[in-house]
Amino acid sequence: MLELDRVGFGYPGRGWLFRDVSLAVPAGTATAVLGPNGRGKTTLVRCAAGLLAPREGAVRCGGAVGYVPQARGGAFAYRAVDMVVMGRTRLIGVFATPGRADRIAALEAMGRVGIGHLAERRFPTLSGGEQQLVLIARAIAAECPTLVLDEPCAALDLQNQARVLRLLRRLVGEGLAVLLTTHHPDHALALADAAVLMMAPHDVRAGAARDLLTDGALSELYGVEVRTVTYREGGTQRRAVVTPFGAGRGEVPAGPAG
Repeated sequence: MLELDRVGFGYPGRGWLFRDVSLAVPAGTATAVLGPNGRGKTTLVRCAAGLLAPREGAVRCGGAVGYVPQARGGAFAYRAVDMVVMGRTRLIGVFATPGRADRIAALEAMGRVGIGHLAERRFPTLSGGEQQLVLIARAIAAECPTLVLDEPCAALDLQNQARVLRLLRRLVGEGLAVLLTTHHPDHALALADAAVLMMAPHDVRAGAARDLLTDGALSELYGVEVRTVTYREGGTQRRAVVTPFGAGRGEVPAGPAG
């Protein structure tokens, strides 16, 4: 389990990004962090992953945390399998080198993610979705029971967004604890058991996704009218977001027909 207890963070001279954030991410669950740009979503999950030290409060985790940043290409043309082997660093040791067992673990992680066929491809030549899956495989190869992901679907097309979300849902089903940031309420509705809404530095709301991800709360969070609709998928009732951009105010006039 990953747990944040009254965590706060702020940069000197710039005030608090957030304060008094408490949440728990048990094994086999996903928690989504939502909020507009600049509210501190990335900073919060970096604190959760142990990459930043909070100014107040505590972060506790029952095991190592695998951090998955946004895929942004790469300056070095490493093979995909070598990128995944890098996730084994904490298990190999500072002065040791990867061995056969580490390569096997990396290939197994890639197979688990469904990208074994990309092992010999150079990382910069992969698509954005493929790169994101390589980074997730790298975190899995580290054998961490908790994954923390910063906008795993950023800049991905719809097909690759669906591919990443299906993978995360499967990993949660296998017992991993997942904490992620997202700009897509739809993704939180599709995946998350719990949600964190970063309204303001002193107003961060955490709780069950079904209770927090309401039309009113999402409209308040983003400053635009947000509505959700209910549908069924494979016998399961789900919700999706509909944002009526411009409806009733400031519409672009329609051009002539034809």
